[in-house]
Amino acid sequence: MEGRRVWLIPDGYLPPRGEAELVGHEAVCLLNTGRRPARVTLTVYFEDCEPLRGIAVTVGAERTLHLRLDDPEALGGKAIPPETPYALRVESTEPICVQHSRMDVSQPNLTLMTTMAYPLSDD
Repeated sequence: MEGRRVWLIPDGYLPPRGEAELVGHEAVCLLNTGRRPARVTLTVYFEDCEPLRGIAVTVGAERTLHLRLDDPEALGGKAIPPETPYALRVESTEPICVQHSRMDVSQPNLTLMTTMAYPLSDD
């Protein structure tokens, strides 16, 4: 088995879009190395309001999906507010790997950050 079914991303923050050619954003990169499609559900948690639940996507068998978190259309019509701290829970029907990336172009020395999400045990 490669991957896990539940992943946590404690540090989310959609940066301002910026005025540069590059657009500030965050993405969740999902990798499914298995032979069956993975149905993935995201829950977005905030400090001071109810979570956004039921954001559903599918990652095909032996495929990857780079899900832009600043794109409500990609999130089933749900929008994560920019410049607001949040966290994510990623749940999958199949074992997958999850990576989180942030492109911050709000100042001249732009920043690209990427990290693996925290996997929970399937026990």
